Amino acid sequence: MDMDGKASLPLIAQQRQRLVTKDGHCTLPGPGVQGVPAAWLLYLQDLWGTLVALRWRWTLLAFCASFLAHWLLFACLWYLLAHVNGDLEVDHDQPPSDHIVCVKHITSFTAAFSFSLETQLTIGYGTMFPSGDCPSAIALLAVQMLLGLMLEAVITGAFVAKIAMPKKRANAIQFSPSAVVGQHEGEACLMFRATNMLPRPLVDVHVSAVLYQDRGDQTLHQTSVEFHLDRLRGLPCPFFIFPVTFYHPLTQCSPLYPALREGNPAHFELVVFLTAAQEGTGESCQRRTSYLRGEIEFDHHFAPILRLDAQGHYKVNMTNFGKVLPNPAHTKIDGDKEFVVQINGDGSDRME
Repeated sequence: MDMDGKASLPLIAQQRQRLVTKDGHCTLPGPGVQGVPAAWLLYLQDLWGTLVALRWRWTLLAFCASFLAHWLLFACLWYLLAHVNGDLEVDHDQPPSDHIVCVKHITSFTAAFSFSLETQLTIGYGTMFPSGDCPSAIALLAVQMLLGLMLEAVITGAFVAKIAMPKKRANAIQFSPSAVVGQHEGEACLMFRATNMLPRPLVDVHVSAVLYQDRGDQTLHQTSVEFHLDRLRGLPCPFFIFPVTFYHPLTQCSPLYPALREGNPAHFELVVFLTAAQEGTGESCQRRTSYLRGEIEFDHHFAPILRLDAQGHYKVNMTNFGKVLPNPAHTKIDGDKEFVVQINGDGSDRME
């Protein structure tokens, strides 16, 4: 709204897709490995990381495909052994006296596949069993068992690693939908809230942020922004069980200071990273979100979220978690006689 009461258009007319969604997903596609010679080798060199990072449907497909390939490979080897040893042409119930059958009743590839499956799954041999007088069969049996155990260890480990991944634990960390600019302990600060939705506490909480700015030169500039909890500047939050507010002082040295001033129409996005460790396992998890210019409320503060009941117990009122209220007085910034913040291109919020 301008001085004449007319609605003014946003200074940024072109709609831009945010780099990081509110729930922490990056919208910018990675460079990938297209065009890189032998790119598949990069995935094979990090086979463990590839298996763990795959989606569950692809992990299950890899699980089935790996065992099927293992059974087929050794089915071919068992069939080849029977062919080389001449077992396919003899009567296995009454073999010649000068002929040793390596594996009883392997007379076709189907029988060889069935024997390979029985060997790998250790379900017990029936009519088909290896002969102790055929060294080649014993050697091939030992190789299949060893490789099968290695395959089972890798696949089982990948499943356990995926189940134990703290990625889902990070979903219990929630951020306030908007950030606010207001006074905190005598100085103007940019503030946002974060909460742990589960009763299991998180420890060693670190908060960092990166300011991405488009200054009109076809280059995306990034600047680190520090946030802290009260006076714990540079130190992690030791205990995270209830909603807390993180602060960034808006001094003249702050990278957000020029980004919020009047006459600066540059598009920016503030991406916030919260990294914490699970108390029970010590595994690290991270949650991300971002704030655009229009998601920063100037001259506001967060509604109180903790209250004391009649029994003297503190209660968390989550309905006020993302609620913001206007400040009774304007926010003043040291060194400025007048500070104007652009909200969606509207510079009507003036601090005298």
